[in-house]
Amino acid sequence: MAETLISPGVLARESDQSQITSQPIQAGAAIIGPTVKGRVNIPKLITTYSQYQATFGTTFESGSANDTSEYSFLTSISAYNYFQNGGTSLIVTRVASGSFTAATSSKIANEQESGEVLLGTNLLGSYTSGGENGSLFSNVVIAGNVATSGAGTGIALAVTASSANGKLSSSAVFPAVTTPGAGMVAATYSAVALVGASGGSGATATVVVSAPTVIDSITINENVTGSGYTVGDTFTIPSGSLGATTSGGTDPIITPVAADFFVETTGVQVTTAGAGYDVGDTLTVAAANMGNPGADLVLTLVDADIVDGNAFVLESLGEGQIMNSAGALNSLGALANGTPNNLRWQITSPDTGSGTFSVLIRRGNDTSRAPAILESFNGVSLDPTSPNYISRIIGDQTEVLKGAGTADPYLQTEGMYPNASRYVRVKSVNFKTPNYFDNSGTAKPQFTASIPLAASGAFGDAQGSILTGTGKYYDKIDANDSQGLVGGNYTDAINLLANKDDYKYNLISAPGLVQSSYSTPLNSLVANSENRGDNIVILDLELYNSSITATVGTAAGKDTSYAASYWPWCMVTDPDTAQRVWVPAGTLIPGVYAANDRTAEAWFAPAGINRGGLGQVVQAERKLTQANRDTLYVGKVNPIATFPGRGVVVFGQKTLQTQASALDRVNVRRLLIALKNYISQISDNLVFEQNTAATRNIFLGQVNPYLESVQQRQGLYAFKVVMNDSNNGPEVIDRNELRGAIYIQPTKTAEFIYLDFNILPTGAEFPA
Repeated sequence: MAETLISPGVLARESDQSQITSQPIQAGAAIIGPTVKGRVNIPKLITTYSQYQATFGTTFESGSANDTSEYSFLTSISAYNYFQNGGTSLIVTRVASGSFTAATSSKIANEQESGEVLLGTNLLGSYTSGGENGSLFSNVVIAGNVATSGAGTGIALAVTASSANGKLSSSAVFPAVTTPGAGMVAATYSAVALVGASGGSGATATVVVSAPTVIDSITINENVTGSGYTVGDTFTIPSGSLGATTSGGTDPIITPVAADFFVETTGVQVTTAGAGYDVGDTLTVAAANMGNPGADLVLTLVDADIVDGNAFVLESLGEGQIMNSAGALNSLGALANGTPNNLRWQITSPDTGSGTFSVLIRRGNDTSRAPAILESFNGVSLDPTSPNYISRIIGDQTEVLKGAGTADPYLQTEGMYPNASRYVRVKSVNFKTPNYFDNSGTAKPQFTASIPLAASGAFGDAQGSILTGTGKYYDKIDANDSQGLVGGNYTDAINLLANKDDYKYNLISAPGLVQSSYSTPLNSLVANSENRGDNIVILDLELYNSSITATVGTAAGKDTSYAASYWPWCMVTDPDTAQRVWVPAGTLIPGVYAANDRTAEAWFAPAGINRGGLGQVVQAERKLTQANRDTLYVGKVNPIATFPGRGVVVFGQKTLQTQASALDRVNVRRLLIALKNYISQISDNLVFEQNTAATRNIFLGQVNPYLESVQQRQGLYAFKVVMNDSNNGPEVIDRNELRGAIYIQPTKTAEFIYLDFNILPTGAEFPA
């Protein structure tokens, strides 16, 4: 339809002014605390409790020899309650004591030879010849004298030898002991069997007898077959077997002594690893270095001696010894060290024709008969030019904490590809296959051996343990030990989360830390929130079994509208251990805020019967009287009240601000956080735009509708936004500034309700 009139007439046009104002990006909560697994000091965004369980784990057993109870950290209980009450996003930062590292995969072998001969390898199976029949000593270490026929270098060996096998030496010559019988034919007789020994357990050996006229010597045949003889054994050679034609001869008797026994190499252990070796290379240990045996010891390397290539290495995203699953397999194919918290890997469908294979990530405690597959990545390759390159498909990035222990730590990302796996990353690809196919589409032969073999394996070598055996949990937390940690363990995490650009959240807590005992990290946490201006701290004040007086006294030492405290402690049923445990109130309050935001708005009070119920609480540490609640509320502490028939309820919404103002209430502070969050997001889009009326109108066109919606949703009584020439004069513009003034009248909550009952005489009129 034409949009202009050329001749007289009526044109009906539409002007849609009902656009729905875009909503702000919603920030959730943040929790700092110990977890069973996961990256240490690496904030992680979690959107469901099942994701939390997979990433951070839930339960563990104490490391104490006298306590095998199952525990979970307060971090887990708080996360569970937050999501149960409607929370949608949670930044979890794990803290720990000591150094923690990730677990790496056992060898993912291919057909390529690495050239390595590892420490501890026994090369006895490669024995070719030599090294026997001499005065060889046990544990002779040969270093720097091992000659090789190839390019390998660096290997050192420990050679051991023994005569314990009971073989007779081919160099042993027994003197004449008898005269042949009548009719003896003078000759050299061979292959005479020694059929066992009297007084011993020796098995058959073969001898050569020299007998010209009389028997002048008996020599053990070079092809030694006998074994099991010992010094002192005697055995007889029947004279009839020597060619005697008539009787009368005497059977020769042999009695071996120590020098008659065969000394052979029984072990060739690698004591220093070597590199650059290949199948078929020979290693020669000079006889002079082994006590001058009859010949040099010669070893010819076989495939089993040389380490197969490790196609690639996977690394767990979680850290700590709990990620180690490496260990023996039982008959069902289950790992002895496998648990629900660690992992296994499996390679399936390797295809050298296409250069692809599949990678499965399995749960650590599954079996080969019933594998529990957590993730599968099918048809991946080692070709970095291919779209299905393993690092691209699984991901290879990791974040490394830099500046630990300083006031300005930061995370540096290493690796090229974002992690698609929730459990592992590709740490390295050792045998890449660039441009796997030639121009005819055929796999290049130099690359086919690089494809990993079908196999499965485990993860190991991770360091760091939460099982110190000294951790104090739940109501046993004290001033020196909070869940196995001290306040200093939280420093890096708190300083990291001070970064407003990278981490968005509207409330933060550190369950297990209390102000009276861990003031240093908590003061830093509050200071960060004040500097950021976009979140509120849930602050616990006292340890379990403290008093109202002590609690109010600790609250008096804080003066900020960016923190709120709650008391007393509460008993809950741990969702993962099913045990009833005591937790500080701050463990549960993020869930109260989440429930409030789900049913109302951030500027509604997260308190009272309607929005402050703690249905998951079995009982509070103390049932507070009205007088108790009055004392706490005057002291800036929000009471956890218990009402018959109503249960346990948050019955206060004060911040820790001392001065009486609108900001001494949680709902007003959270209103300001919500408004600043949205309006700041709008303002971000105006940076570097032209400082003109058009730009100002863009700002006003978005802010005014949003504030109107807040007003309609009972967040404001009234508001006014000024961004015009009155506050953006020439001097302001010349300083490259754009200024806006926002005036708001926040709604107040009805915390004190007075009901006056007036008794009137009969016939009196009711007042208007």
